[in-house]
Amino acid sequence: MARKDNKGRNLHTGESQRNDGIYMYRYTDVKSGKRQTIYAGDLPELRVKEKQIAKDLEDSILTDNAVKKMTVNFLFDTYMSTKELADTTRINYMKMWNNHVRDEMGNIKVVQLRPSHVKAFYAKLSRAGYSYSTIKFIHILLYPALELAVDDDIIRKNPAKGALSCDYGKQPEEKEILTLKQQEKLFSLINKSNVYNVYAPMFTVLLETGLRCGELIGLTWSDVDMAERELSVNHQLIYKDWGDGYCFRISTPKTKAGIRTIPFTDTVHRAFAEQRKINFMLGRHSTEEIDGYSDFIFLAKTGRPLMPSAVNNVIYNVIDAYNKEEEGKARKEHRKAELLPKISAHNLRHTACSNMAKQGMNVKVLQYLMGHAHSDVTMDVYNHIASKQDIKEEVERYVRVAGN
Repeated sequence: MARKDNKGRNLHTGESQRNDGIYMYRYTDVKSGKRQTIYAGDLPELRVKEKQIAKDLEDSILTDNAVKKMTVNFLFDTYMSTKELADTTRINYMKMWNNHVRDEMGNIKVVQLRPSHVKAFYAKLSRAGYSYSTIKFIHILLYPALELAVDDDIIRKNPAKGALSCDYGKQPEEKEILTLKQQEKLFSLINKSNVYNVYAPMFTVLLETGLRCGELIGLTWSDVDMAERELSVNHQLIYKDWGDGYCFRISTPKTKAGIRTIPFTDTVHRAFAEQRKINFMLGRHSTEEIDGYSDFIFLAKTGRPLMPSAVNNVIYNVIDAYNKEEEGKARKEHRKAELLPKISAHNLRHTACSNMAKQGMNVKVLQYLMGHAHSDVTMDVYNHIASKQDIKEEVERYVRVAGN
């Protein structure tokens, strides 16, 4: 005889009603093998839940209570445990998550997370003034974590799919680069200055090779083959708080593209020879061994490698010195001062890349030399150099070649 509820309605297998009127449905999760129970205030609501469970079981979606309670934070931590990452990369990922996601969206249960939650979160970051690149970074962390939940049959669809829009966040400003004329002005001041001329080799290496700042300060003399005129780039030197205080550590490139051998010109050859001479004249000897690396090239007075902030401070000070001198000349000559933009080591890297692009270097060769993992990063340089003057010069060059 069929069981009935207190309203005389037949109850299906697994259904029951408690004395307080609450309906229950008990079933076995076929994947976990655990008995599960769901509750509802009335029979129609219970049967809607039963249909969803049946669909989940048919699609092999896990339905046990432990999985249902899993938060986005727990999922992300699980995802991170599956990744082989360099220490600096792992620290950056965790810092970004802890600062922006953990207390905002991280406590939402994975099975309850909807695309609207993700979009609302990104919009909130955008209104708070965060850049598009920061929001994209967060998306790059969130999306694959949720893909792991899809792969593990915890959820059917990834709620972060399609959630990132280029409308979110402040758009990145175009990177400031130095024109060839500005580069000449910069070196003119460096070479005649008794204060800054010791940094001429460093500026030359940055502008001729396009090294990242961490790659530059991490260079050791064993990385430089003066006979073959080749530079081996296989590590960076990073100065940051690693959880136990600020210190230097060696970091390997995040991608294989970062490991490369850069042939260098006579100009760079002379720069390295001059740097060795400067170190000798100033009595600077590399005093530290960092993660097995020693004999660093670009040194502070203490013999320690230059810190990234020290490199950028030198650049800022040189620019400031030039601009002050130029302003003085402009006042005397009753003209508008032609100032150099405030730039960093990253801008010099971008300038180096632009110099090579303007000279017509093949995009794949340029991608290799710069250590770009993806060609679209290199192509951005080609897009950025297409100023009115660049276009005019390129057309004139084309006319000259075509005329021959």
